[in-house]
Amino acid sequence: MGVRDDQKQATREKVLDAARDLFNETGYDETTIRAIAERAGVSVGSVFTTFASKAEVLSHVMEKRLGELYAEFDRVVPYLRGSTADRLCSIFAIHYEFETRRVKLFLAHIAASYNPANEPGVKPFGRNERLSRMLHDVIEDGIRRGDVRPDVDPGLAVDVLKATYAWNYRLAAAGGAVQAVELSAAMDRQIAFIAEAWRPR
Repeated sequence: MGVRDDQKQATREKVLDAARDLFNETGYDETTIRAIAERAGVSVGSVFTTFASKAEVLSHVMEKRLGELYAEFDRVVPYLRGSTADRLCSIFAIHYEFETRRVKLFLAHIAASYNPANEPGVKPFGRNERLSRMLHDVIEDGIRRGDVRPDVDPGLAVDVLKATYAWNYRLAAAGGAVQAVELSAAMDRQIAFIAEAWRPR
């Protein structure tokens, strides 16, 4: 039983790695389960034994990838300094730096998030609890420090920040060779604008 579990896990990792590369190289819509299986060196049946659909494969690819990103955040966030806006700018700059290494992959994740036909096993972009919790903590810390008005709703602030962050990927979706520095600069301006609304009066 242990050998079979090891083989299943090895197949899963091969499929996720192959799908990650193909989604980024050719795009999500153009990538087929057959192409993923061929790249992974496994049968199409093996892919469907592990995952219910291509959308679920993408969901797991992003979950694994974001796990790597948040391991880095666990090391960095305790050392963030400056105003609430400064801390938020740093968080999003790290995100953009990480994600622009595979722009097509992240665009596929955002696009799939708004597909009404997604299966129950798919975890869309908007349900990124780690990012939400991190931003929520920064806003609440800003309230405690007097940097953010005490009547500000942290949940609403997080929703606005995440929507702004995802919206900036329109620059990449337009077909340009977008760089992390461009996305971060746009987000810095937007955060400065949003921060005016929570500035203590």
